[in-house]
Amino acid sequence: MRNSLWLILLGSALLVACTSSPKFTQPDLGNRTAPLLEIEEYKFKDLNKNGTIDPYEDWRLPVDQRINDLIAQMTLEEKVGFMLISTTRLAGDFAFQPGAPRGEITSGFNEEDLIQPNNMFTRQPLATPLMSASGTTKGVKERHLRHFILRANTNAEIMAEWSNNLQALCEDTRLGIPAIVASNPRNHITMDAAIGLSQGATVFSKWPGELGLSATRDLELVRKFADIARQEWASVGIRKGYQYMADLATEPRWQRNEGTFGEDADWAAAMMREVVLGFQGEKLGLGSVALTTKHFPGGGPQVEGQDPHFDFGKDQHYPGGMFDYHLKPFQAAIDAGTSAIMPYYAKPIGTEYEEVAFAYNKGIIKDLLRDKMGFQGIINSDTGPIEMQPWGMEKYSIEERYGKAIEAGVDLFSGTGDPTQLMAAVTMGYVTEERINESIFRLLKEKFDLGLFENPYVDVEQAKKLVGNPEFQEAGDLAMRKSIVLLKNDQHLLPIKPKTKVYFETYFEKSKDTPPSIPFTSSDPSWGFELVATQDEADLVVLWLNPHFSSLFSSDGSEIDVRLSKNKINTDYVNGVLSKKPTVTVINFTNPWVISEIEGEGLHTLVATFGATPEAILDILSGKVRPSGKLPFTIPVSVEAVKSNLSDVPGHQEKEGYALFKFGHGLNY
Repeated sequence: MRNSLWLILLGSALLVACTSSPKFTQPDLGNRTAPLLEIEEYKFKDLNKNGTIDPYEDWRLPVDQRINDLIAQMTLEEKVGFMLISTTRLAGDFAFQPGAPRGEITSGFNEEDLIQPNNMFTRQPLATPLMSASGTTKGVKERHLRHFILRANTNAEIMAEWSNNLQALCEDTRLGIPAIVASNPRNHITMDAAIGLSQGATVFSKWPGELGLSATRDLELVRKFADIARQEWASVGIRKGYQYMADLATEPRWQRNEGTFGEDADWAAAMMREVVLGFQGEKLGLGSVALTTKHFPGGGPQVEGQDPHFDFGKDQHYPGGMFDYHLKPFQAAIDAGTSAIMPYYAKPIGTEYEEVAFAYNKGIIKDLLRDKMGFQGIINSDTGPIEMQPWGMEKYSIEERYGKAIEAGVDLFSGTGDPTQLMAAVTMGYVTEERINESIFRLLKEKFDLGLFENPYVDVEQAKKLVGNPEFQEAGDLAMRKSIVLLKNDQHLLPIKPKTKVYFETYFEKSKDTPPSIPFTSSDPSWGFELVATQDEADLVVLWLNPHFSSLFSSDGSEIDVRLSKNKINTDYVNGVLSKKPTVTVINFTNPWVISEIEGEGLHTLVATFGATPEAILDILSGKVRPSGKLPFTIPVSVEAVKSNLSDVPGHQEKEGYALFKFGHGLNY
């Protein structure tokens, strides 16, 4: 009897459970013009303002169902605009216009269409624009743009307010599809902060450069960095990162080595895993920043280091037969769930693959990246391969290039704010709407997963408190100290003895006739030594050299030379200092510089930085913090070694005699 009663009660409970509505957690909804509708006890945004809850507006439904409903409602014009991402500008922001007057940046919109008529990358005028940007309102409401690259460098309040203004503009459209805003890195100390590479100094927490993060050899700290940056970015409405570079620094002359995690594929893979998980989480969600890993299949092995932004650098080769080695960091990013991958401009030579730029290369994108490596996310072209860097496709029309790239697998095209020619490619039959829908599905999924359809708005006051706060900066300061590498300490000058009189000079050459002397005199009692204002009164000189190329975008095809004297360092001046006083030479490495011009009798003490501050350096030199960094790449012994290197082979695997200091070198005391 007891068992029968128990079965009756259990059956009744199951019946109630099956007939009751499932319970959901109401998400926070952010709206400006879209009405809120209530069904049962839940609220929904009526994004298309039709008075009913469409499947794409129903946050209770599976994401795939919501996406398919929205695709069915989108016009072809809306879909084509959705496949473009270009620079967006705030009111008063003219950074995208060379030579334009600088104004006060505010949270309003720049409504000017911008077309660059000459191609600085081929040095030849083109019939098509270099890059274009759309006036904001026109871009959203007429061209149906919903992907934007923010390059403005301003404060958190203005960025957050502008982001909210942009999302309100998007909400006030036929379907209310939100925008996604992307940015290049904003948290690193970097030498080349040209547009498209890095934002340079910002209001966000400051960390060492990517090479410096790698040099810390601290994966837990790297994950912490990515999580902190994620919080800062999301707070101002930046939900997509054009980062990080999974490329390997195997060719010392390549000018983009500064943005890599170094030369070793296995270590770079470990780094990529941490930054992807730190920015995105285990999967994309409400607080995530979606990453675009670049530049597939690895941009390091450039012929003679020339960059494929330019016609003279369009070829990529593998003289050491190590093509697969360069895929390892990308596979790590894929396994960690990176949301998007960006192919580079170059075309492969001497491989099994078609000699067309990677954005057009079906063997690279579909066969290798998607089918073999298992990537199912967004393929985002780099800026301008259709109009500016169509390597291997120069003889084809713009419409044919779009067709070839989309067939290869590209979903999102960077560099233009005008969908006219992509639309023409569809109407002329080079692209089918069915194939367009595949890309739209991937692009919408990212937005749905990030929660942008429910609430794309940010809390301006919270952003002001969060961005660059002291707790975040404390972690960045620790990373800077852990990134510094002690290469030589032959005379045991380090740590600096107490009461030593120290002259600290930061060396940036502006003119060979007038080398600047920028003494650092801020004192910290915990260092134990005295900072003095001149070399003459010093017992010890600390000379911090900052060699650097001219900006990547001023390249002209000339031979790239990585000697210090060819990169803004007067080596006669340096050797003069070394001959006079005991000297700690500190060199900031954006590339594996050849230092043989000062590798002489006076260079007993050598320290490497990868984006740091004077305070961080002096904490290390004083012994307040012990050096623990390790080289992220090999320092070659000579120019001859560089010229004979195999550009796809990491320095620590080059032939005997190549290295002055090998990857992983780093002393302690």
